[in-house]
Amino acid sequence: MLRLQTDDLNIRNRMIVTLYSRPGCHLCEELRAELDEMQPELGFKIEEIDITHDAALFERYRYEIPVLLMNGEEIGRGRIDIAMVRERTREGPH
Repeated sequence: MLRLQTDDLNIRNRMIVTLYSRPGCHLCEELRAELDEMQPELGFKIEEIDITHDAALFERYRYEIPVLLMNGEEIGRGRIDIAMVRERTREGPH
């Protein structure tokens, strides 16, 4: 059983949660706070990208942030259900 728990932790430690955001976005700030709260328990890495530093990202996401990816796969935009994020994080990479 310990082996399974260790393997689960190793899988989650390889998980990268990417948050596309921009300064002044209250939804982005709220989501980042939720991610920061979950991170110690679930062990994923958080990568936050400010879309205002990249013209292509800004053009693509400017009206739809926050955008959340899990290991490169988009899992949500705008108002993101944090319970779904927690569940997806527990499941590990697909």
